[in-house]
Amino acid sequence: MQRIIDNSTEALDAYFRDTGANRIFLVGGRSMDKLAIGRYFSELHDRIGIEVVRFSDFKPNPDYTSVLAGVKLYIETGCDMVAAIGGGSAMDTAKCIKMYATMDDSTDYITQKIVPNDIEFFAVPTTAGTGSEATRYAIIYHNGNKVSVTDESCIPTAVMFDPAVLKTLPDYQKKATMLDALCHAVESYWSVHSTQESQAYAEEAIRMIFSSMGGYLANTDAGNADMLKASNIAGKAINITATTAGHAMCYKLTTKYGFAHGHAAALCVKALFPFMAENTSLCKDARGEEYFKNMLNELAHIMGCDTASSAAESFGTLVDSLGLSAPKAANGDIELLVSSVNAERLKNHPVILGKDTIFALYKQIVL
Repeated sequence: MQRIIDNSTEALDAYFRDTGANRIFLVGGRSMDKLAIGRYFSELHDRIGIEVVRFSDFKPNPDYTSVLAGVKLYIETGCDMVAAIGGGSAMDTAKCIKMYATMDDSTDYITQKIVPNDIEFFAVPTTAGTGSEATRYAIIYHNGNKVSVTDESCIPTAVMFDPAVLKTLPDYQKKATMLDALCHAVESYWSVHSTQESQAYAEEAIRMIFSSMGGYLANTDAGNADMLKASNIAGKAINITATTAGHAMCYKLTTKYGFAHGHAAALCVKALFPFMAENTSLCKDARGEEYFKNMLNELAHIMGCDTASSAAESFGTLVDSLGLSAPKAANGDIELLVSSVNAERLKNHPVILGKDTIFALYKQIVL
């Protein structure tokens, strides 16, 4: 069970003393110095005697070489705990360092089976979107290829939420990360791997996202706090089911057009949702078409709509209202986008999506 630490110096000090850590390996960008939690770590040694080794040598799309450098520094400095402050990139880098720190360094970590370890792992998310602090997934780039590293042992053992970290996020990032959390919850709800537990998490996240959206976009403390919780809950849903076609189709949009991940995912779900509502006969969920229809209607009601079609329309209206535009495709772009889709991720999607269908969907996405 993941432990939630109160956002106070007293609670944090008590937690770190309880861990018995002597030297913490802190993964985070240089911007963490501007945050209260960053300043907390800078004073930790003087206050309670625990040393902190900082690591910031990673990019927005973490590379395997950065992970190697982190593992090397973790071992050389004798660290016995990992902490991460940041969004998905910091979390993914820290996750891999945590997993690889006790594995065989004589061969490529990517090729090895993950050997779980009990290294304590503390996380502070600084965006309300990825939910990475609640999932067993880490994404890194290895020889130019995106690789998903997956193991339950990379889920942080403790998390702290501080709504103040969202105060200075650019407006675009706030919108995009919120949509990422919403896409996680929606995709998890309709995934072929959904369970009662995952759908309960997804429902709670969707309801909380909609109820806190106004305050969050207005940058209120309450809105920011609730959106952090909603993102975490959506992450718990995705941790059970994994993502579906919305994410399978979005990655190339991010790298090719420079869109934030949540922006790209929302554009894909915006196109997928009405297609699914209109083509339930293409259902490939083992629970059958009737289950699929009922599930879409349940999802619609959770979103405050009467039908799946109206929910799909509502989702699209939300994306449009946030001013998140679609890219304009050049010649050959759509073929490139179709070829980039990971077929493995499509297995989680509840309706059949052939290449012709994916081509047609991308034509809707890229104007």
